[in-house]
Amino acid sequence: MAKLKDKVQDALDENRMMVLGVQVLIGFDYRAVFEKGFEWLPRAAQLWKLGSLSVLLVTFALLIAPGADHRIAEEGEDSSWFHRYTTTFAALALCPFAVAMGIDLAIACVRVTGPAGAVAAGAAIAVVALVMWYGVELLFRPDKARRERMKARDQQQDGEKTDVRHKIRHALTEARVVLPGAQALLGFQFVTMLMEGFDKLPPALKWLHLGALGCIAVAIILLITPAAWHRIVERGEETERMHKLATAMIVAALVPIALGLSADFFVVAYKVTKSAAIAGGLSGGALALFAALWFGVTLARRSASASETTASSAARAPA
Repeated sequence: MAKLKDKVQDALDENRMMVLGVQVLIGFDYRAVFEKGFEWLPRAAQLWKLGSLSVLLVTFALLIAPGADHRIAEEGEDSSWFHRYTTTFAALALCPFAVAMGIDLAIACVRVTGPAGAVAAGAAIAVVALVMWYGVELLFRPDKARRERMKARDQQQDGEKTDVRHKIRHALTEARVVLPGAQALLGFQFVTMLMEGFDKLPPALKWLHLGALGCIAVAIILLITPAAWHRIVERGEETERMHKLATAMIVAALVPIALGLSADFFVVAYKVTKSAAIAGGLSGGALALFAALWFGVTLARRSASASETTASSAARAPA
């Protein structure tokens, strides 16, 4: 049977597979509103495109949450709880991802097939995704007794300390979860500034987009720093110092990523709705979701874990 540390690594690798596709679609959705063809879409399709981007940002927040929890709450340690946490969030993220793909396909088809054909195509791809990602898995899911045995085996390994080699491996994987999509998004942001639709934005929104671009650039720099440190300072050695640096850089990078995505979401929402109030509400909601999942929940878990450790130590102390 797979060891807990290997199951955690597999879960992170699978998150990495999903998040790259999500991030690329987010980049396309950000750019789409600046294309000439977007203005030719029916008004309903334009609003659905905004809805697709909203759903993709929820998906992205869910997929990044386990990495944030692993860095902040677990401090790089592997546990059965973290493995279940990662599995649960990955499963939750697949539903909005399927919905977003269906919406984007429908919008892509609407000018060719008309509204009815577009809705049918979008619904079909969403249903196929949901059947393949949930239906088949539920059909072959282990029975309750086997799941309990698997859970018990994982819990037996909870007391084992994760060696620094695996901590670093997990940290680098978590950096790779975010980095490729951030780089793709930065490319879309650069191209957007050269498009005709960007010239029509109010000056304030142009500056906001420039600020979002800067945030994503800073995030990329932070995410690449551990690799540079590992090569130049550590000479490839696996040390606790390397692990701590990688953890700090990953957590720090999440802040500009949240700010950059939310700022550009405001730009896109305003361009579609022409309402600063709606754009502010949507972008503020996205920022609140990022903050809650990536920092609020994880810091609360870390605080609760520290309190339990303190209480446990006090109970074991001699009277």
